[in-house]
Amino acid sequence: MALDSLTDTEIAMLDLEEQWYTTAGRKEDAIDEQLGLKPVRYYQLLNRLVERQAALAYTPITVNRLRRLRTGASSTHG
Repeated sequence: MALDSLTDTEIAMLDLEEQWYTTAGRKEDAIDEQLGLKPVRYYQLLNRLVERQAALAYTPITVNRLRRLRTGASSTHG
């Protein structure tokens, strides 16, 4: 998939994940303020987004980190 298959919102989500820790305040506040999404919806969309090849091509370090975090979280609940 080409990078142009990512929407502006998806790019903004990946950018937020890449740099959220450098911003003052809570991540949930940044999600709401920057993207206009409720955190639950954001994480639902993000979970799908990190599976896409276009997301991996856009920011491989961030996507791989998110995939590892997700895999680690699911393996601790099993």
